[in-house]
Amino acid sequence: MSPQIMPSDTELKSRRAEEAAALEEDTRLRNDIRLLGRILGDTVRDQEGADVFDLVERIRQTSIRFHRDDDKPARRELELILDSMSTSQTVRIVRAFSYFSHLANIAEDQNNIRQMRARSKAGETPPPGSLALTLSHARTAGFSGSDLRKFFASALASPVLTAHPTEVRRKSTIDREMEIAELLDRRERVQLTREEVEASDEQLRRAVLTLWQTNLLRRTKLTVLDEVANGLSFYDYTFLHELPRLHCTLEDRLNEGQGAAQGELASFLKIGSWIGGDRDGNPFVTAEVMRGTLKMQSSRIVRFYLDELHRLGAELSLAAHLADVSKDLRALAERSPDKSPHRSGEPYRLAVSGIYARLAATALRLDVETTRAPVGEAEPYASARELKADLDVIHRSLISNNSRVIARGRLRHLRRAVDCFGFHLASLDIRQNSSVHERTVAELIDAAMPGMSYMALNEEGRISLLANELRHTRPLTSAFVKYGEETVGELAVFHAAAEAHAKYGAEAIPQCIISMCKGVSDMLEVALLLKEAGLVDPSGRSAINIVPLFETIEDLQASSRIMDRLLSMHDYRKLVDSRGSVQEVMLGYSDSNKDGGFVTSGWELYKAEIGLVEVFERHHVRLRLFHGRGGSVGRGGGPSYDAIIAQPGGAVNGQIRITEQGEIISSKYSNSEVGINNLEVLAAATLEASLLQPKQSAPNQQYLKAMEQLSALAFKAYRGLVYETEGFADYFWASTVITEIATLNIGSRPASRKKTREIEDLRAIPWVFSWAQCRLMLPGWYGFGSAVESWIKEHPDKGMPFLKELYRGWPFFRTLLSNMDMVLAKSSIAIASRYAELVPDVALRESIFGRIRREWQTSIEMLLNIMGQERLLQGNPLLERSIRNRFPYLDPLNHVQVELLKEHRAQNPDEQVLRGIQITINGISAGLRNSG
Repeated sequence: MSPQIMPSDTELKSRRAEEAAALEEDTRLRNDIRLLGRILGDTVRDQEGADVFDLVERIRQTSIRFHRDDDKPARRELELILDSMSTSQTVRIVRAFSYFSHLANIAEDQNNIRQMRARSKAGETPPPGSLALTLSHARTAGFSGSDLRKFFASALASPVLTAHPTEVRRKSTIDREMEIAELLDRRERVQLTREEVEASDEQLRRAVLTLWQTNLLRRTKLTVLDEVANGLSFYDYTFLHELPRLHCTLEDRLNEGQGAAQGELASFLKIGSWIGGDRDGNPFVTAEVMRGTLKMQSSRIVRFYLDELHRLGAELSLAAHLADVSKDLRALAERSPDKSPHRSGEPYRLAVSGIYARLAATALRLDVETTRAPVGEAEPYASARELKADLDVIHRSLISNNSRVIARGRLRHLRRAVDCFGFHLASLDIRQNSSVHERTVAELIDAAMPGMSYMALNEEGRISLLANELRHTRPLTSAFVKYGEETVGELAVFHAAAEAHAKYGAEAIPQCIISMCKGVSDMLEVALLLKEAGLVDPSGRSAINIVPLFETIEDLQASSRIMDRLLSMHDYRKLVDSRGSVQEVMLGYSDSNKDGGFVTSGWELYKAEIGLVEVFERHHVRLRLFHGRGGSVGRGGGPSYDAIIAQPGGAVNGQIRITEQGEIISSKYSNSEVGINNLEVLAAATLEASLLQPKQSAPNQQYLKAMEQLSALAFKAYRGLVYETEGFADYFWASTVITEIATLNIGSRPASRKKTREIEDLRAIPWVFSWAQCRLMLPGWYGFGSAVESWIKEHPDKGMPFLKELYRGWPFFRTLLSNMDMVLAKSSIAIASRYAELVPDVALRESIFGRIRREWQTSIEMLLNIMGQERLLQGNPLLERSIRNRFPYLDPLNHVQVELLKEHRAQNPDEQVLRGIQITINGISAGLRNSG
């Protein structure tokens, strides 16, 4: 080895230390998995008998032998065991393996938390993606604390929770799993006595037994309000406490340093929601359901404030003769209806009881039920700002009288919570498909203008008519006209939104999103409907943001042109200016992927962002992008930090919203430590992408040209298979669990937009979910291998070296391939071949699966070559080990699922067959983690 590339002693020591730490972490993870596995095994033996336990162990050990040693006889033995089981045995076995996947996830999550803590030790270099490191980089780049506060004053980073049906677990099982995680966490943190260890073991056994005896599957379908209730649980787990804490921590960091200017940080992290407001394809989301949603949200946050005020009153026992108070605090105390002689000399407690009384009166106004009566009657607060102002009086009094450390306790977090959550808790978006808005507006216009046929007008005719109507003061609707059910329902939703603004404040419903937005008229139609509800007025003011959602490849390509036209229109521009000259645009990852494949979807999204950035800069309007990402790579998933940093220059610009869907919500936010880490990553990435990344929107022109060519080749391959191969829809429906997924009660929304078997009409979630279950993950890679192969043939002068340069030098391309690396590592062509055997047409099966197998092999070969790896996930050993360790437990579930599918489709009347399929879906989904 030459001296130039010989690592130094320091580097060698550092590497050895890292390897030793990784080895120790692996050992601790394995110990946790073995502990939980042993308890599960004991539970299976006690509950199901020794014969079932022995069968589980035999399958487990044979599967491990096959995977660890590539033992072909072990594979044949495994298949013989699995094929010889009765249906009753099969259900018991799949329950055991499914629960093991869930328990292994708990152990992995605890290991991740251990690693986060280890990286956060005092004096250690902050890890990538942390706010501490990003702030350090910002200060190195010359940004002061004042500069950063100014940045955050107009910033917005918002995770938006949706009810997309990809979380297969019931809340009951999630709660039990959280209990097990807490017990593991305590064993990790606390030095237990022998008696405490024994008690902890018993608690773990009790929790695992309870989990075993809890239904894995929902027996009834969720309602929308059930989904709302499930979503609200994450506020208890994480958001209510951790969001204020993160803001306070960041505020302290910005105020650090001798002579640093002190100041308060604006609340820039806000939680959004679609649960109860997303009507696209969900007929169960009505105006009444939306009202119920807002009431549930408001009830949760107002009761939280009341509980915190009760605790704050108990804490602020400061006596007037021992601690001075401000004039404003004294006045606040005097207005309190609390006349108890016990508190006559305790002005802070009097002030808090007065605030409590006003908030209790506010609860009454908002129809929120409370459990603890106030000390007396008081005027309700008109807004959350008034509540915050009263809390600020207490804060200023404590600060001015040398009690800063008290002000920095519960009071500080409560003040921040009020700023973050208001009386509405989360901003609810309302969303509907553009075709529904079109039909609604058509009925209103045709009724108001006899002889008019709105549907017959071309785009220009519609734009002219709608712009004219927006300037009119008269309403379109009439009490004397009987409208259709759909129109009545849509108008009711917009009127309910106006009511919500009056009741909870404008932040309760700040956005109206238009799915499948295809033109200017789609946006103007919504403006007109908002005008009917009083949310847009003829003078050009809007109380709500009108947000286009561009979803298909064609729509993404047209997005810049559509927004350029809109922002050039005087009437629409006035609406944007009334919203602070900020226009939000949503980009759909799921449907664009289903439409054009992974490579083309990623590229067209990137190009759309470049085009939008340029258009908005020209119009001097601030662009806020809303990324509609799913959990799986096939729906835009992958590490959030990498995805945000890989955005083109100017695309983040201080503001970003990102959907959090299905199983990703629980994986990110059911544990408070993991939750605050994910919120911190979002904040850090927003700051870094806005201030520390290059400002130019487009990289090297050669990179763009090469990516355009690769995308075209990948698009051709993907479309050629999915949309242009005769019989592909039949192959898909036969070779996946798409039909059986519909029997799971995991969401309130139907799986297809229309009752057909066409791929075009299928929703993106069941499309991706089905391919994950059969371990092909096709939406996350198909078309890449043949595209690269063809591109190299067409460009022999550049070839593979240029693509390697592309990978090293361009974050977008690197993130694209990194996500593909992960999804291909989770795939198994051998398992997928078993599902292909479910296709009854032999010629169709062999033709299509043969193409898929070749593309899979080529994609892996090209990916490894470009990334300079010898195997998948070589650069991410932790994830590689995690996936490798799961395969022996996943494969038996896949094998059994195939056999049960054969039975079910042969019309076996035994209800245990379908139940067994549903449990395997649950177990495989848990094993893959991000499957939808």
